[in-house]
Order: sequence, then structure tokens, then C-alpha cells
Amino acid sequence: MAFYRDRETNRARPTQTGSTAVQKQRRRFKQSQSLKQRLIEQVKRLREEAKLMGPGVDRETFLRKARQAETAAHIDEWLSSPGLKAPK
Repeated sequence: MAFYRDRETNRARPTQTGSTAVQKQRRRFKQSQSLKQRLIEQVKRLREEAKLMGPGVDRETFLRKARQAETAAHIDEWLSSPGLKAPK
């Protein structure tokens, strides 16, 4: 069930069902690269950009995001490992 925010009461209300309801179409597309590949590319890009910056908050932010993407790639690899598959 979907909800919308009522502007008068500022409360969440369920959307109408039936022919009068407006349905939003989700934009779906197939990824050309795996999640792990996209994360690794993001790590490389962020580290390269951080190298070009001088010391400071922005550089640390880029390095933190790179570490987070690297961790996400490791978690994705762990979750897709054969050791976690359900027994047949």
C-alpha cells in the first residue's frame, strides 16, 4: 500500500485504489556491470580525486566514501559467496 502526505493535516494517508488512482511507473533498467565492479570503479575514482586535492575536509570526505564503497564491495562478495547459499 502506498501513502501520500496530506498537506492540511501533515499526516500520511493511504492512496486511493481503483480507476481513479494515479499510478507512477518505476524507471527500470538492467545494469551493464555488476555491483562489485561499479563499487570498485567508484573506489578508484574517489581515491584519484582525493590524490589531486590538498589536505582538508573535502579530501577526507572522498577517502571516507572510498572506504565505504570498498567495504560495500566486500560485503557484496561475502553475501554472494557459495558458503551462504541455502542447502539443496
